Amino acid sequence: MAGEWSVRGEVGIVTGATSGIGEEIAIGLARAGAKLAIVARNRERGETSAARIRAAVPGATVDLLLADLASQESIRKLAAEILAKYPRIAVLVNNAGVANMKRHTTTDGFEATFAVNHLAYFQLTMLLLERLRASAPARIVNVASDAHKFGKLDLSDLQNERKYAGMRVYGQSKTANILFTRELAKRLAGSGVTVNCIHPGAVATRLGQQNGAYALILTKVLSPFFRTPAKGADTAVWLATAPELAGRSGGYYYSRKELTPAKHATDPALAEELFAVSGKLVGIGV
Repeated sequence: MAGEWSVRGEVGIVTGATSGIGEEIAIGLARAGAKLAIVARNRERGETSAARIRAAVPGATVDLLLADLASQESIRKLAAEILAKYPRIAVLVNNAGVANMKRHTTTDGFEATFAVNHLAYFQLTMLLLERLRASAPARIVNVASDAHKFGKLDLSDLQNERKYAGMRVYGQSKTANILFTRELAKRLAGSGVTVNCIHPGAVATRLGQQNGAYALILTKVLSPFFRTPAKGADTAVWLATAPELAGRSGGYYYSRKELTPAKHATDPALAEELFAVSGKLVGIGV
């Protein structure tokens, strides 16, 4: 029943929780009573974020897990640590992301934006999926973006080796988030595990600020016109905690309203093919 859903006392995992939207999602889950496991790449930043969460929600339980989501080996170690530590997982929020104006590759040889923004979502979720199923009801929330509208996915060039344009590549990764959400929802139907994704809006965060002085100045100049991270996080927290959303799966939301993504992000054949390709790229049979 819808009224039976609660995250109080349950484990909620949030990636990319050291600032911005991710930290606010973690705060929202803590306020709802969840026991948090936040994933960070840097220990110092992770500990600072954990302290801010505890200050915002006195008495909150916050565990810090370290992982580099650009590394498949690191993600495998993260998943193993999570499975060893938590017998139940109620909520998984895939939020960590990058936006690179120039092409970079990971230690695994993949284009970095695709690797962190999509493959990391896919790999971590799939490695935790049986535990989520066993914990049902459980919820997965993927942070996508309306940037998907200018990022049609080309399965013949997922690594963008032929031509690289930063915002188009970022948009493609967000298209992948939506396609993954829709295909996974189809596969999880009837399991008690739901998966939805969100567009957080234009939010003042640190995303993209690593792209040089111009990008740093531009984001700081424009930040007063952006949504606050708390506002951007609100729909993700709602999807993770609201009892009335029990059983709702496969949707794309903004400001607590379900939207229809661009046509190229709703192609069921493309979603199925991306799922299969992603499984091969991370070494997980699907």
